Amino acid sequence: MELRSSWMVALTLTAVMVTAVTADRSNNKSGGLYWSTAEEEAQAQLQPRVDDSAVDADFDADGGFSSLDSMLQWALGHSDPDQLKEAAKEVQGLNPSDLNKRRLEIKQLMEELKTPSDAQLMKVAILDLKNSSLSLEDRHRAMEELLELVEPIDNANDLNKLGGLAVVIGELDQSDSETRKMAAWIIGKASQNNPLVQKQVLELGALSKLMKMVKSSFVEEAIKAIYAVSALLRNNIAGQEMFYEESGEKLLQDIVSDSSIGNRLRIRAVVLLGDLAEFQLGNTDKDERPFFSNRIFLKSVVDLTSAADLHLQEKALIAIKSLLRLKTTEALVFKDFCGLDAALERMRQQLQDLMVEEYHRDYAMDVESLRSEVQLIFQRKLEKVTRMTA
Repeated sequence: MELRSSWMVALTLTAVMVTAVTADRSNNKSGGLYWSTAEEEAQAQLQPRVDDSAVDADFDADGGFSSLDSMLQWALGHSDPDQLKEAAKEVQGLNPSDLNKRRLEIKQLMEELKTPSDAQLMKVAILDLKNSSLSLEDRHRAMEELLELVEPIDNANDLNKLGGLAVVIGELDQSDSETRKMAAWIIGKASQNNPLVQKQVLELGALSKLMKMVKSSFVEEAIKAIYAVSALLRNNIAGQEMFYEESGEKLLQDIVSDSSIGNRLRIRAVVLLGDLAEFQLGNTDKDERPFFSNRIFLKSVVDLTSAADLHLQEKALIAIKSLLRLKTTEALVFKDFCGLDAALERMRQQLQDLMVEEYHRDYAMDVESLRSEVQLIFQRKLEKVTRMTA
C-alpha cells in the first residue's frame, strides 16, 4: 500500500504538471515546446532575470528535471489546490493495472516534452542561418548542428522539406571560407548514398559551385568541396553528365598531375576517378569517356604509384585497376607510355621493405595484394593484345 500511495501522489502531481504544461503548449503557435534560436537566446539574456533559484535548481542543463522528486516538488509549487484535489480523486479510483498504464503514459509524455525532435532542431538551425544579422560564431554553430543531424537518411530527406537545403547551398557563396567549407560538408553528408538528395542538390545548381570551390586556395574548403562532388556523382548518371559538361575531366587531371597540391586533395581526386571508372564498368551501354583513355592523363595516374604517401599509392592502384578493365584503354599505352610494368615492380620492392617493419607490415601486405591483382589484370590485357596481333 505504501508503494501504491507513493505512486498515487506522484501521478497526481505529475498529472497536474503535465496538464499545466500541455495547456501552455496549446497556446504556443508552434504546437510544441519552444526551442529558441540563437537570436532569441541572446535577447533573453538581456531581459531582467526573475529570482527563481528554487526552480532553476530543479532543472538539468538540457531543460529536464534532475529527478522524480524535483519534478514533484515543482508540480506541487506550481499547482492549483482545487486542481490537485480533482486529480487526486481521479487517481484514487484507478485499479493497479490502470495505475501502471497511466504511469507509463505520463513517463512517455514527459520524455516527449523534454527532448526536441531532430526536425525541431533542424528548424532552429535553419532559422539561424536565415538570419543575416547573426554572428559568424552562431552561424558556424548552426551548421555544426546540421552536419550532425543530416547523417541519418530520414533527416537528410527532411532537409529540403524544411527549406534548409537551399539555405545551405546559399552558404556556398559566403565570403568566409569556414562557412563555405561547412556548407559543402553538409551537402556531401546529406547526399551520400541518397539519390533523392542528390537530385535535389543538382536541381538547385550546387555542383558548379562546388567544383569551383575544389580549386580554392583554402585546403580544407577544397577537400570538403571534392568530398561533396564525389557524393553527388556516386552512382548518379545525371550528376556525372553535369560534371563532364563542367569540364570535370580537366579538373581531375589538373589535381592528379600537380605535385604541389597536397596529398589529401589528390587522394580525394583519385578516389573520385576510380568511382567514375568503376561506374562505367557497370554501365557498358554508355559510351566510355575519352579522358579515360587519354595517355597523358593515364600517365599522371600511374606516376602517383611513386608518391611518398603510401595511402595515395594505394588509391592510385585502385583507380588503375578499374581503368585497365575498360575497353578503350590500351595495354601498350600503359606499358610503353605510362611505364606501368616498371612502376609495379618498383612498388613490389618498396612493399617488401615495408613488410619487414612491424608497424607497416599489415598495411603493406594489403597493398601488395592489391598490387599483385593489378599486375595480373595488366598481364592479361597485354596477352590479349599479343594474341590479336599474332
